[in-house]
Amino acid sequence: MSQLPTKDEILSFIRENPNASTKRDITRAFGIKGAARIDLKAMLKELAADGHIEKRKRRFADPDKLAPVSVLQLLAPDKDGDLFAIPLEWQGTGVMPQILLSLRDSDPALGQGDRILARLTEVADETYQYSGRLIRRIGQNPSRILGIFRKRSEGGRIVPIDKGSDKEWQVPDGATADAKDGELVEAEQSGPKGRLGLPMAKIVERLGDPSAPKAVSLIAIHQHGIPDDFPDDVIAQVDAAGPAPHKGRTDLSHLPLITIDPADARDHDDACCAIPDTDPANEGGFLLWVAIADVAHYVRPGTPVDSEAVRRGNSTYFPDRVVPMLPDRLSGDLCSLHEGVERPCIAVEMKINSIGEKLSHRFVRGYMTSPAALSYEEAQGAIDGNPTDRAKPLLDPVLRPLFASYKALKVARNARQPLELDLPERKIELSDTGEVASINYRDRFDAHKLIEEFMVLANVAAAETLNAKKSPLIFRVHEEPDPSKLDALRDVAKASGLPLAKGQVLHTRHLNNLLQAAAGKDEAELINMATLRSMTQAYYSPDNKGHFGLALRNYAHFTSPIRRYADLIVHRALVSAHGWGDDGLTAADIERLEQTSNHISDTERRSMLAERDTTDRYLAAFMSERVGHNFTGRVAGIAKFGIFVKLDETGADGLVPMRELGKEFFHFDRETGTLQGADSGRIIRSGQRATVKIAEAVPITGGLVFELLDLEGETPEKGPARRGFKRRGSAPKSKKKRTVKRNRK
Repeated sequence: MSQLPTKDEILSFIRENPNASTKRDITRAFGIKGAARIDLKAMLKELAADGHIEKRKRRFADPDKLAPVSVLQLLAPDKDGDLFAIPLEWQGTGVMPQILLSLRDSDPALGQGDRILARLTEVADETYQYSGRLIRRIGQNPSRILGIFRKRSEGGRIVPIDKGSDKEWQVPDGATADAKDGELVEAEQSGPKGRLGLPMAKIVERLGDPSAPKAVSLIAIHQHGIPDDFPDDVIAQVDAAGPAPHKGRTDLSHLPLITIDPADARDHDDACCAIPDTDPANEGGFLLWVAIADVAHYVRPGTPVDSEAVRRGNSTYFPDRVVPMLPDRLSGDLCSLHEGVERPCIAVEMKINSIGEKLSHRFVRGYMTSPAALSYEEAQGAIDGNPTDRAKPLLDPVLRPLFASYKALKVARNARQPLELDLPERKIELSDTGEVASINYRDRFDAHKLIEEFMVLANVAAAETLNAKKSPLIFRVHEEPDPSKLDALRDVAKASGLPLAKGQVLHTRHLNNLLQAAAGKDEAELINMATLRSMTQAYYSPDNKGHFGLALRNYAHFTSPIRRYADLIVHRALVSAHGWGDDGLTAADIERLEQTSNHISDTERRSMLAERDTTDRYLAAFMSERVGHNFTGRVAGIAKFGIFVKLDETGADGLVPMRELGKEFFHFDRETGTLQGADSGRIIRSGQRATVKIAEAVPITGGLVFELLDLEGETPEKGPARRGFKRRGSAPKSKKKRTVKRNRK
């Protein structure tokens, strides 16, 4: 080209060639040579100064256009469940473009706040300007901090409440949100280290007095990012809902479908009954019915309430409150099988023989009216000969057949040999003011086990039906233990004098033999805990990989759609597979099954962590009034910085720091999970009896620190310790003086 291109021609070229827009590319495209290159450089500077282009690395680009590969931040899913994102490096003058993400089945679960690197394609659409494909996830939203604000003359500091974290954050003046000294605050990282050597943060929300009644669960809700407020459009949708019509439903009102739940339960999503089978060919058999509230009728794909339900994934339970997956209008009313109130349901009839084997089953979509809502204590008391006035009329016609069918189901269970862990569950009782009144272990009756067996059988029936109909669904998967974890379990068992054979295909019956051998012995709790730790974590998946712990080939969650999104997907699949209506599994549901499975597996883990952290904080609050008192327990864990002891009385776990183990140093053997004395060679392992004194209890973090008084009958020798640590895995060194020979020539 004999003359320079116009500015418009250069801008047009840059827009059309975003991947080939360096100065050299422009020079070649327009044939610019010699001194004209200097004039081109000046022109590019003028375009940049006027804001028409910007230099990204060595390329020039239209600032109102996004680079083909850009860093994005994800927004919350919209009402249709679609994921949109915004560019983090946007410097244009127009409206910031939105990007619709097109995810593959193999992509990881993504959520609001995630930062990703994506490949973009410009599209002509009224609602979004680019479509994006994930390249990789590179991080999440700016790091959120939950802590106590300590005011200073200029700004202040945040002391984190995470157990084990001692990193403080500096809050500059103007970023405190007017927080008061001692308040619980939520903040986010705002910059690198400041002049005091602390990372910078700005307060985004004030949460009030951390010692206020029932503040513990609020801390966990914010710390783990659990949504606890329903959007207005969700509330509006459920408030407008009404009773389900009878059309197309089977009348099950003649069945004595009772609910059996904890005494303080506010919702009742499952009901059951057992009817002796009159078929002469099935003598001693039963027809078992399990009816589940028809949540799919009210929570339809693509609606606001559905988008919020999948965002939450599941309900989260704390001692003082529940963060539900669905609004109370559904979970506590329309989808709760209240006594004497007609409710829509999806039910399964299962025919079993006298030894609990399922012979057949069928699903129906119906409506029912529960004759009674009993607690576990009422049901058990009636069978044990102490019926309440409410339970007495139900004893012969309803309760005795239920418990008789459970006796048959136990025979089948014993033959199947699911994993039989014996780990009592703690129950934290709170006073009216939100303080811990007592910590006890939950009672476990046959009534609990009866309901569990009915629900397991119904879940199996759902998975088998959908498999037979070749319907997509979400399975509950529990894979076999990792071999390395089994080796660690064998080491624990061997140290306790108990066998766990090696070199065989592992079945749950082998683990049950170990648990039975430990039953009644001092090592029982240790073996149960070690067995639990050897297990893989269960998760959700559209691929059926079986359930190792339950010893089942086909298993899907069907029985709790008001508190688990996985169950709602299974309900929709049953609706579609049976042709019951237009509220079944959609093509969009099916396309997102992998993504949904990953997401709800993550939300389940999130809830578990939040519930555990809350329990730890309540326990620390309860034990803070007992600082200086002595307690007995067992070594529950080993780390390179000390040992964890689980107290017999409350089940609370606390740390005995390494300095409390005595004068000699101990080195940590990661392979065996033990500590070995550098001088004595003494071994400290899980399961050993210990007596400790509570030295410190910090309710805000849930941390407990113990002083060791006695370990397996021996008192640690106090005094200053020698410097230096033993190299991990090495044997204690000999004290014999080394002789060095020198040869002189």
